[in-house]
Amino acid sequence: MVPLDKLAQITQRFEYLEAQLNAGSSPSDIARISKEYTDLRPVVAEIAAYRRALDDLAEADLMLADPDMRALAEEELPRLKARIPEMEQALRLALLPKDAADARPAIIEIRPGTGGDEAALFAADLARMYQRHAEKMGWRWEVLEEQTSDLGGLKELVALVSGDGVFARLKYESGVHRVQRVPETEAQGRVHTSAATVAVLPEAEEVDIDIPASDIRIDTMRASGAGGQHVN
Repeated sequence: MVPLDKLAQITQRFEYLEAQLNAGSSPSDIARISKEYTDLRPVVAEIAAYRRALDDLAEADLMLADPDMRALAEEELPRLKARIPEMEQALRLALLPKDAADARPAIIEIRPGTGGDEAALFAADLARMYQRHAEKMGWRWEVLEEQTSDLGGLKELVALVSGDGVFARLKYESGVHRVQRVPETEAQGRVHTSAATVAVLPEAEEVDIDIPASDIRIDTMRASGAGGQHVN
């Protein structure tokens, strides 16, 4: 269970920041306060939803003692109890320390691993899954590089995924993904294990580098070898 006292502290901090913004803090503080307030807003929303779920669960438990409400409570309790672990997991993710790159677009690279043609087909399935997830989330999916196999699988895919907090949501997808299934290429119905690798990187920021002319040295020299190599 997520410690409720820690959740209360986060909520209090959010309310304090909101009061500071409404009070018209000094311009030098507004940017800092606004950033922290914006970072905490989704966390506080998760906390509020989690507290409501706990209240609903407690209310359903009380309803069990009422003969008129028992049937409804017994119907609702399994659903409510199943929601709590899911919401706790979402809260734990929201409470993880923020990476400076979390808000950036993500570069996702998918390549087949062991498994031959079936691994390439599995890599293509993964790519379609990520693309559909991106569409569902309202993100932009742009293929930067793609190589396909003769059977419609993927030899390589590099895509840019743009949107709000994309890297934060996709970065844990990096790694080796495996599947056990009967391949479309298997005539005898045997189960094969195939793998594909997924790499998720934040899109790099463009950086302007200014090199002073005083730091540049150009050396010009004459070749010393014989055979027509004496070139200025």
